[in-house]
Amino acid sequence: MIIYKLLGAKRVGVSMKSRHVTGCMIIIGNEILSGRTQDTNLNYLTKSLNEAGVKLVEARVIPDIEEVIVATVNECRGKFDWVFTTGGIGPTHDDITATCIAKAFDKPLVIHPEIAAVIRQRESTEEAMQARMLMARVPEGAQLIDNPTGGPQGFQVDNVFVMAGVPMVMQAMVDTLDKQRLQGGEPIRSRSIGAYLGESQMAKKLAVIQNQHPEVDLGSYPFYRQDGYGANLVMRGVDEKELEVMQEKVRAMILSFGAEPLESE
Repeated sequence: MIIYKLLGAKRVGVSMKSRHVTGCMIIIGNEILSGRTQDTNLNYLTKSLNEAGVKLVEARVIPDIEEVIVATVNECRGKFDWVFTTGGIGPTHDDITATCIAKAFDKPLVIHPEIAAVIRQRESTEEAMQARMLMARVPEGAQLIDNPTGGPQGFQVDNVFVMAGVPMVMQAMVDTLDKQRLQGGEPIRSRSIGAYLGESQMAKKLAVIQNQHPEVDLGSYPFYRQDGYGANLVMRGVDEKELEVMQEKVRAMILSFGAEPLESE
């Protein structure tokens, strides 16, 4: 795989007119790192952020270790416009995300009455209720993230969104983040063309095209099929006209090698 350009992950002022609003996802959980659980939230979040005009430029997977979570959150919240964490907000001893977010922002941890009310709606033993009430803890002043599945809500502190790790719940939370709350730039669009050409064969000309259009990301992703190998050339940006111009240049480049442009799968 060849990536010809990666936008710098630099903290910028968030504005609806920003061309490049950046995001980072922090996936928290030993179960992800152990391989026992496969993360599917990254793909969903990326697609949702594209529509909101937020470019996810980095994703990290970290363990359930307090100092690691606090340090990672503090680094990322100063480096990116928006930070999204998943995992670690359940009722067990290793669900420490809320505590870590509170420490990262130097805020006290409190029981949020709205989350507590949701938790109390489901009857349980006193012991189970005490454990479940841990999910009502949020840093003081946090704004809630709706949970359409009916369970405890997530929360937001400044530019950090804290959500569940369970895919169904996390994805439902993401769907509630409207553009007024999650301010981004213009929606990020993509174009793609495939070709039965080797990446090394196209590398020089692809670099020239990329340099001519610095506001669009151009990436090359190899594929291997029964009838041969080649690469899918993917273009991503916010300017439709720039994307169209680059797409035509990429198409012309493929033809110049005597190959036929393919619709990418």
